[in-house]
Amino acid sequence: MTRFTPQELEAARARRVPDVVGEDLRVLFCGINPSLMTAATGHHFARPGNRFWPVLHLSGFTPRLLKPSEQDELPSYGLGITNVVARPTARADELSPQEYREGGRLLVEKVARLRPRWLAVVGVTAYRAAFGEPKAQVGEQQRTIGGTRVWVLPNPSGLNAHWTAQTMAQEFARLREAAQAD
Repeated sequence: MTRFTPQELEAARARRVPDVVGEDLRVLFCGINPSLMTAATGHHFARPGNRFWPVLHLSGFTPRLLKPSEQDELPSYGLGITNVVARPTARADELSPQEYREGGRLLVEKVARLRPRWLAVVGVTAYRAAFGEPKAQVGEQQRTIGGTRVWVLPNPSGLNAHWTAQTMAQEFARLREAAQAD
């Protein structure tokens, strides 16, 4: 893993991380916003300790454990990645309520354009803030965006101690099974 100086990470605040998308996506995973490590590397969920890639594999979405630098393989599995808010930060609590709401609005537009079968928001707090649904829980949601169904997954950040990699993988696997049934 590349090591960055604090100055290099701070400079990454100005970068934007492109979405990983393709045609006919089964699931579009949606993070909260890029970490500074993600912005510095250009690879989603790149921060050490983030469990997205291991959980994606443990849940059966990918046949092997991918590294963040291999993110461009995801569309070949019918998967993609975007974020609620594009602005990189050191921590998600740096985002304002307005940024979440605007991110939710832009995400609806993106999903309407890309038309994945499922939108999977990784982080119930981000979903609640972006979509104004304060009581939302992890799991399938009532909301749809056009023909796209919505599932909220636990946040894979290493800071989320409420979920282990194994319990997270079980929830991701529930989504995978639903997506395969479509």
